[in-house]
Amino acid sequence: MNEKKFSSINIINKKKILHGGYRLKKKYSPPLFSLITAVYNGDKFIDQTITSILKQNKQLYEHIIIDGGSNDKTLNIIKKYNKKIAYWISEKDKGLYDAFNKGMKLAKGKYIIIINSDDRFTTNALKLIKKYTEKYPDKDFIFGSVRKHWGIVHGFKPEKIKYSWGFYSSHSTGFIIKRSSAIKVGLYNIKYKYHADYDYFYRMIVKKNLTGIATKEKEIVGIFRRGGFSSKIPYRKLFIEELKIRINNNQNIFLVMLIACYKIYKHFKKIIK
Repeated sequence: MNEKKFSSINIINKKKILHGGYRLKKKYSPPLFSLITAVYNGDKFIDQTITSILKQNKQLYEHIIIDGGSNDKTLNIIKKYNKKIAYWISEKDKGLYDAFNKGMKLAKGKYIIIINSDDRFTTNALKLIKKYTEKYPDKDFIFGSVRKHWGIVHGFKPEKIKYSWGFYSSHSTGFIIKRSSAIKVGLYNIKYKYHADYDYFYRMIVKKNLTGIATKEKEIVGIFRRGGFSSKIPYRKLFIEELKIRINNNQNIFLVMLIACYKIYKHFKKIIK
């Protein structure tokens, strides 16, 4: 994917567009990190997300918020921080991953980080990630440790991706990728409604052979809130989409069948208990 296609969104300062942020009024040098938040009717937690970002070193990042046309108090909260957000826009989209794509096209930073509207950074998250970008400048991406409701998720085991999706810490707050590397991978495939991040990672690791590193277990960069997007989707829909992602990426069909049988067995065993 070329640079021109990846950066196809231009910010146009027209009144009919519901948008804002300091990028509309001033030019600035691209920061180290572009933080992308997709939100739709997220007034319950987005203030906490923004606040956690504002605690970071402001010289390190730009924050881009893509709102899907919220009709609750989300926009009021975003406008409250208008002068501290690089750019925000509110319009209907084709779902979560379409919003991520818009944000990635708008990103100017050397690295891109997704932070969902119900998650938040730890106090020194960007400072810690910056150290890793300096220590491992040749790595395409970083997986940071993330605290979830049941414990800390950490590490990165790329060899597991062909039979398990449990090979990384977290997509939101925990995934950091070079913008130049993201251009090689392309955008999220929006035909996948629930786990386009799995498809993205498969293309990134298996097809593009990009390399990454993980922070240590106690080097926590994000806090992942319980009850997120995928947790509300029926198991059957998630299961079918996961298999489609593997098949559409030309993974061995017999291996996919074995994975399917194993997951069905585990699922029903859990229900019976």
